[in-house]
Amino acid sequence: MRIAQIAPVAEAVPPRLYGGTERIVSWLTEELVAKGHDVTLFASADSRTSARLIPSVPLGLRLAGIRDETATVLVLLNRVLRMEQEFDLIHLHTDLLQFPLFQRLAHKCVTTLHGRLDIPDRLALHHAFPDMPLVSISDSQRAPMPPHVDWLATIHHGMPERAIDLGAGGAALVFLGRISPEKRPDRAIEIAIAAGTRIRIAAKVDEADRAYFHSTIEPLLSHPLVEFIGEVDEAQKRRLLGEALALVFPIDWPEPFGLVMIEAMAAGTPVIAWRNGSVPEVIQDGVNGFIVDSLGEAVAAVDAARRMSRLAVRRAFDSRFTAGRMADDYLLAYERLLARADAYVPAAPLNVSRVGGVVAYPGAFATGFSRDDEARP
Repeated sequence: MRIAQIAPVAEAVPPRLYGGTERIVSWLTEELVAKGHDVTLFASADSRTSARLIPSVPLGLRLAGIRDETATVLVLLNRVLRMEQEFDLIHLHTDLLQFPLFQRLAHKCVTTLHGRLDIPDRLALHHAFPDMPLVSISDSQRAPMPPHVDWLATIHHGMPERAIDLGAGGAALVFLGRISPEKRPDRAIEIAIAAGTRIRIAAKVDEADRAYFHSTIEPLLSHPLVEFIGEVDEAQKRRLLGEALALVFPIDWPEPFGLVMIEAMAAGTPVIAWRNGSVPEVIQDGVNGFIVDSLGEAVAAVDAARRMSRLAVRRAFDSRFTAGRMADDYLLAYERLLARADAYVPAAPLNVSRVGGVVAYPGAFATGFSRDDEARP
């Protein structure tokens, strides 16, 4: 099969430092190549792949200091459109901008939605483009979406078996990822202090979260049980997870998947996770970690993690979250989409009514427009 993988432009594929989506695109691309498929990867020029690479920008935009990706993504998508006849299947990981551009190709393109879906204005877009085939990365991610969305499958992430080896563990907890209010690093520190256990905070600080970091997190870093490391690369991450007693994942938002949970599992490190988003789909309580609802439960889980078999945690990863399983699931979704291509009929235009100065999307929120708009034909 001739497959195009369209990556985001914020990071290289795989990313040098933080970057979950780009890491998934890399693992999927390499598995598809290993399975004998003809894969073309559209990504930044500093990406590393065994597929054919079509570079979109010289460097991942975040490390280049560029925050607004819109223009670059539109140029990238235009290039994919010009080449679309070279591909049997186009797999997009670029969020939403492709919907109006690729609508005529809905019979051969699929979008994996990697982010949260409970944002009101995004629901309006899905009402406007109901025929765009989608993949969710957890069942819980789908919950806010309108019922008519064209879901091909839910496909949980997977990673190569040798990306992270089973580690010996250690005495310290680890928090890994991003400093932000919804990730709750403050709660992770609270758990560690209440349990009398050291914690290592390995996380990047985005510009949007810098005020939160300075006001809420920075004052906590002087505690003797807390070590702040900052953003880490792959080698540092493998070492941190392999040496950890447990990963603390105290999220306060509907996490679509949480890649770091399976990275910890690969190292044999149990996960102590708050019951939010995808957590109940990834964590089997008492098998590869603990699902908690309170500080007291989290502190008790720290003690229980000391008695958990790291080999059993690793086996839970091997049975459910490998890149090979992920690639096989995507190939089934691709085949399902292509099998129905002959019967493809574009969706009917959205019934949009203007009432009382708003554009009303059935089942979605109302988007305001000006009186000048109302006067136009």
